[in-house]
Amino acid sequence: MSTFDDQLKKIKNDKGFIAALDQSGGSTPKALKLYGVSEDAWTDEKGMYDVVHAMRTRIVASPAFSGKRLIGAILFENTMDRDIAGKPTPTYLWEVKNVVPFLKVDKGLADEKDGVQVMKPNPGLDALLKKAKAKHVFGTKMRSVIKQANAAGIDAVVKQQFEVGKQILSAGLIPIIEPEVDIKTPNKDKAEDLLKAALLKELNALKPDQRVMLKLTIPTKDDLYADLTKHKNVLRLVALSGGYSRAEANERLARNHGMTASFSRALAEGLTAQQSDAEFDKALDASIESIYRASIT
Repeated sequence: MSTFDDQLKKIKNDKGFIAALDQSGGSTPKALKLYGVSEDAWTDEKGMYDVVHAMRTRIVASPAFSGKRLIGAILFENTMDRDIAGKPTPTYLWEVKNVVPFLKVDKGLADEKDGVQVMKPNPGLDALLKKAKAKHVFGTKMRSVIKQANAAGIDAVVKQQFEVGKQILSAGLIPIIEPEVDIKTPNKDKAEDLLKAALLKELNALKPDQRVMLKLTIPTKDDLYADLTKHKNVLRLVALSGGYSRAEANERLARNHGMTASFSRALAEGLTAQQSDAEFDKALDASIESIYRASIT
């Protein structure tokens, strides 16, 4: 079997969740601050990415981080291009840790219109996908944000996500479609009903061999997306933590059967640069175990 086929099998069948290690640009200083590293630790963007790579390396290289409880990890391009323990990061993840590598490919959000933020144009996407494929990356992630229960806006977000998703499928990669519903959205449950309808419309229009993953905010109504997990074109449905604490995100996730985590901030909650390796590994192990338990309901 090819690497892709082995990775596909793991994503489709294994129990576990996806670690989102893809903060980039503006969100990086915030992530580092939570980790106990202030902005005076670097002088330029390269220095900042050196520091964040050291943090990610510590997470990924920890004995707590492995394919026993994790099925995948989402990387930022800068992390994909770097090494861990002398191996390219995607290779290290798959060959050493048995964790499937994904790549964040969007270029950020456009200004809000019709209660949503679609993705900015991404003219370099084909070249990035080609590079990712050459590095044995399995799939991609791209994020839009929904802030109002506005049908026109939600339709625009989902349409764009699937258009780009088809471009990603054509490059031989599996797209994670991520139309996040902001947890502060007024009438969040109404927005989620509109989102589900828009997703089903696009999913039903896919060809049988066009399989995607979905990354959605944990819904207000428990099991709202249960039938999406069974859709023939959905490889897996994962949840973002969306600003909830890890405890609350886990509690909400456990009530949504068939939905597994793809947490970022909630995964790293409680980890600091100042911890000894033993303290760090213990805290990460507890975090991973709690998210894993919430993901296998």
